[in-house]
Amino acid sequence: MRIGIPKEIRPGETRVAATPETIKKLIATQVHTVIVQAGAGMAANISDQQFETAGAGISDTAADVYARADLLLKVRGPDPCETAMLPPGMIVVGLLAPHDRPGIEALAARGVTGFALERLPRITRAQTMDVLSSQANIAGYKAVIIAANEYGRFMPMLMTAAGTVKAARVLVLGAGVAGLQAIATAKRLGAVIEAFDVRPATKEQVESLGAKFIEVPVSEDDRRQAETAGGYAREMSEDYQRRQAALVDERSRIITTALIPGKPAPVLLREETIRSMKPGSVVVDLAVEQGGNCPLTERDRIVVKHGVILVGYSNLPAMLAADASALYARNVLAFVTLLADSKSGAANVNREDEIIAGALVCADGRVVTPQT
Repeated sequence: MRIGIPKEIRPGETRVAATPETIKKLIATQVHTVIVQAGAGMAANISDQQFETAGAGISDTAADVYARADLLLKVRGPDPCETAMLPPGMIVVGLLAPHDRPGIEALAARGVTGFALERLPRITRAQTMDVLSSQANIAGYKAVIIAANEYGRFMPMLMTAAGTVKAARVLVLGAGVAGLQAIATAKRLGAVIEAFDVRPATKEQVESLGAKFIEVPVSEDDRRQAETAGGYAREMSEDYQRRQAALVDERSRIITTALIPGKPAPVLLREETIRSMKPGSVVVDLAVEQGGNCPLTERDRIVVKHGVILVGYSNLPAMLAADASALYARNVLAFVTLLADSKSGAANVNREDEIIAGALVCADGRVVTPQT
């Protein structure tokens, strides 16, 4: 199979979908060839020469890559000008934003077979392909580093001849992969950490990392509603959200937030909460791409409201492009290995395989509705 790696063109996207490491492995199968657009890896500190040394061909234009490839590996889904270049029958693998119905419909209209890696099932066999986890790990780490930089004070407690400096207090809202990494990073920096999640089952994970788990009193209905079958958090009842907001109002210096996949981000930090926080406090809103957990956050900006620093960067993994690309590319390689026949290299869209079926968003000119 001819595999194409174009340069990402969405604003702020520095990652690349393949690295010399993964290209060597693809070519070693002797059933794949790889063509990379010139400059595709520059923002991730990968030169064209490194790709060539790994065995890839280099093309000057994206149009040439699109014309010659059977399978296109991307980080972000194609934007409209890229979609217009996709030939019928092409397979596209990447973060295709499956909840962006118009974008998926546009791919289907081109006769493209699309696989959105966000929709991979959370099962043991798919762990090596789990791009959401690999990138969320990076986001959680970077969120704390940014928060520490913006905070303007020490994170750990310091005892000096001039007096004692108290440790920063960190509240992590959402104990998914990003939240747990944020806890671990803040702990390494010496902060005092509390964490909250609607899923009571995350308490043990939070406490194992050295944070205090904050609990909102829950009814049995709330407990059943808290988590999907796939392990993701659900949006909770209005009554639960009121109790949650009251609990959050009592806390916080530096906050990093999480989101619910596929839905507008729930408002966890109200304006009244921000107004009550001490001047110089920091909020890092990881849900800004879905509207934000704080209504005052502005996408891709750092702003100050009521004396509180609000960080709204929408693509934190892209700020660590080299490592983010390396992890993402390994995830993609694992998926391609499953998708491609080991002898012929041809794509095998086996809808009986729950991983293939789970990631498939369009085929045969139609949008594929996820099975529930």
